[in-house]
Amino acid sequence: MLEKPLTYRPFLLTLWQEHSRGPGEPAVWRFRLEDPRNGQRRGSADLEALVAALKEEMAGTEAAEPESQKSPVC
Repeated sequence: MLEKPLTYRPFLLTLWQEHSRGPGEPAVWRFRLEDPRNGQRRGSADLEALVAALKEEMAGTEAAEPESQKSPVC
């Protein structure tokens, strides 16, 4: 079986809303990314942290990707 190139990174995204514990406090969204290849999970308390985690994954992939496999920028 052929391995997928590093440029293909599947993730399972789970998001859920936690309701406030007190009156007047808004509900908050929580996020979790799971890499199905190794089961590694990363939790995020807000959307900005989720985006930062994805950018970190992308930066790690770009560093490991040979020049011949990089996609052209449109």
